[in-house]
Amino acid sequence: MAAKQKKTTATFKVKQIGSLIGCTDKQRASVRGLGLRRMHQVVERLDTPENRGMVNAVPHLVAIVE
Repeated sequence: MAAKQKKTTATFKVKQIGSLIGCTDKQRASVRGLGLRRMHQVVERLDTPENRGMVNAVPHLVAIVE
């Protein structure tokens, strides 16, 4: 029998620092896809290439919080 391997799930916290007013629909979708709904809200997301890509698509609207 193979032993079960414990997966480590790396996460990061992201905070919305900019308003969605005047943004394109694609930028708005990236912020909403991260789970952010309002200014200064902080959410914790898995550290995946998809989530990192959404953060990199809107660096003027979100910030990674340590």
